[in-house]
Amino acid sequence: MKRSGQLKNRISVLRAEKKWTQQDLADKVGVTRQTIASIEANRYNPSLILAFEIAAAFGKEIQEVFEYQLWDKGE
Repeated sequence: MKRSGQLKNRISVLRAEKKWTQQDLADKVGVTRQTIASIEANRYNPSLILAFEIAAAFGKEIQEVFEYQLWDKGE
């Protein structure tokens, strides 16, 4: 059986709690606003380093920001 997965995140929720814009977060982690928007919309998976940097910007552990969901696909 094949497996498939998706990386989900809580970035928009955490940004709202801190009253940060996408640009605010992008500036803190050194990427563009478009990168943050793409990550939030699950159109782009960040590198492991960027994921840790995003979590650190919020003062969170990586598991509190990102969740990998894995499931079996029928063949």
